[in-house]
Amino acid sequence: MRVLHTDCLVIGSGLAGSAYCLRAAAAGLSCELLSLGDPLAANSDWAQGGIIFDTHPDTTSLANDIMVAGDHMSNPAAVRQLVEEGPRIVRQMLIEDAGVAFDRDSEGQLDLTREGGHSERRIIHSKDTTGHAILAAVARKVDATRSITRRSGWVAIDLLTLSHSSADPADKYHPLTCFGAYVLDAATGEVAAIVAKKTILATGGLGQIFLHSTNQPGSVGHGVAMAYRVGARLIDLEYVQFHPTVFAAKNAPPFLISEALRGEGAVLVNSRGERFMEKSDPRGSLAPRDVVSRAIRHELVASGEPCVYLDLSAMPKGFARDRFPSIYQRCLSHGVDIEREAIPVVPAAHFACGGVHTDLRGRTNVTHLGAIGETACTGLHGANRLASTSLLECLTSAWFAAEADVAEVSSGSFPNPTPRPWESPTRRADQVLVLQDMLQIQHTMWNYAGVVRSPRRLSRARRILTELREEIQGFYRGCAPTRELIELRNAVQTALLVVHAAALNPVSKGCHFVADEE
Repeated sequence: MRVLHTDCLVIGSGLAGSAYCLRAAAAGLSCELLSLGDPLAANSDWAQGGIIFDTHPDTTSLANDIMVAGDHMSNPAAVRQLVEEGPRIVRQMLIEDAGVAFDRDSEGQLDLTREGGHSERRIIHSKDTTGHAILAAVARKVDATRSITRRSGWVAIDLLTLSHSSADPADKYHPLTCFGAYVLDAATGEVAAIVAKKTILATGGLGQIFLHSTNQPGSVGHGVAMAYRVGARLIDLEYVQFHPTVFAAKNAPPFLISEALRGEGAVLVNSRGERFMEKSDPRGSLAPRDVVSRAIRHELVASGEPCVYLDLSAMPKGFARDRFPSIYQRCLSHGVDIEREAIPVVPAAHFACGGVHTDLRGRTNVTHLGAIGETACTGLHGANRLASTSLLECLTSAWFAAEADVAEVSSGSFPNPTPRPWESPTRRADQVLVLQDMLQIQHTMWNYAGVVRSPRRLSRARRILTELREEIQGFYRGCAPTRELIELRNAVQTALLVVHAAALNPVSKGCHFVADEE
């Protein structure tokens, strides 16, 4: 088994993982950066609306919007860090260092838009492909940095800890400590060990454990499952945000329809063209995402219709095409001209507000294991995420985690154990079984642990998933690891953790809504 050594092993190459590497490398640390495939195949790349850039000296308004959206469950310290430090980090990392081409007005000033849950315009953007513009610019800097090694197509299998993975049996008596990960080179099938002083989980979200999701393929909670297996604390996993507007034309693939459309005047209507959001919230179509998602579900259950519609008729002619060119083209390619007709939409799993518990510097309860971005949970989002906070959280969490780790690596001593050799069978997994099991996870989560939950549904989901996990574990142990098999193993574990958290919390808050038996 090949063993590689580095200062920092970063698992996940989205905005959080890439930003962490840039900060750590700037201080002289070496970084191994793992990505499932294409460097831009991350949820960050698909973020459409924008990133908060609120330079107003009084941060009270933004902090209040975050708290209200989070149903007053957010961690005040995490909110304070984001609103106070965010503008400085955005300016340095994105505007000055990466040169991201954000949209500007006729006077050359950054163009500000507004999204649901925001009380004012404070979001900068690059048309409707902000995430792509940001991640592409950051990725170019990563690839130009010699001390960062990008490993595309490398999949983390399990974390290395002194308790589980050291060749010296006496190491299990030390405090719970991470020293890297076993990783699979999916192209060759080789399993290697990467020994690191600091290991950072930046694997993104878990939306693909649900049947309908806005997330990239492979977003099944890898970091959550790996952290759980080594004893890391998890928190708030019941709070899974469903984005209310995902394209839902017949025989067309789903894709995100940005909340910024509603910020610019689009409204939700039913199949008869009637507005219905005002019955649920005085903010109408600009209500927070959990409110909108439940209102849409209620409308669909009552009407029996497959979708609702986003009506853009109040926008000036040509505005939607110019402001949202990517959405315009994608809808048009599936037969919907958004300049002339409403967009069919439904809710879909979007963002995990909970995750691996960390402090404000990315530290978990496992020594030398950190988590950042959507994988982590500082309590920033509370019970529901405010729009356009996710990209900003990626940057700020990466920044402060890297600063803390640089200080520790520069001044501390670290274990350097020999990892136990990796052993696994050579038999190939049956892809039909892998696909079928994944579909069962997704259908179970969508039907029983989706937008609206109930104790009976959650109990059924737990029974199904517990039995399925046992089947998958036996299947996994009998086969050589592949990306698909690793995803299946992590998906079923993450799904069970979400269901368990939801079942333990009988209180409806934010995007965790528990109904009486229907």
